[in-house]
Amino acid sequence: MGATMIAARFHHVSLSVADLAAQEAWYGDALGLTHVDERLEMPEADVRTVVLSGAAGLRVEFVQRPGSSPAAYDDPFAATAVQTFTHLAVQVPGLDAAFARLTEECGAVPVSPPAPGVTPGMRYAYVADPEGNLIELIELVGV
Repeated sequence: MGATMIAARFHHVSLSVADLAAQEAWYGDALGLTHVDERLEMPEADVRTVVLSGAAGLRVEFVQRPGSSPAAYDDPFAATAVQTFTHLAVQVPGLDAAFARLTEECGAVPVSPPAPGVTPGMRYAYVADPEGNLIELIELVGV
């Protein structure tokens, strides 16, 4: 008897952050995550969370716990030295415009500029949010 595959769908990604309100505002402005799907406070664990989503279906949960320590990386390859999730990847319709807006208007730190990907028709770039979390911007051209 063969194993039955689970029909799993991606639901959300979770980021531990130092400043919940600041990250909520930044991701709202930068990536359009403006709809609050859930807000939760767990006083017994000293944890606060908010789940934000945008029109394109991207959902991100932000978790704040006082005293948490950041894990920031200088580049995407340095992040792979730790066995954990390394970055959030989002598809954008115009890579150059998205990279410019995030770095020039939203305060994202440029990590690697727009470049061709290995996959034909794909371009990518990396930025870091104000707390150092890596975000990969992906553009699919003619795909």
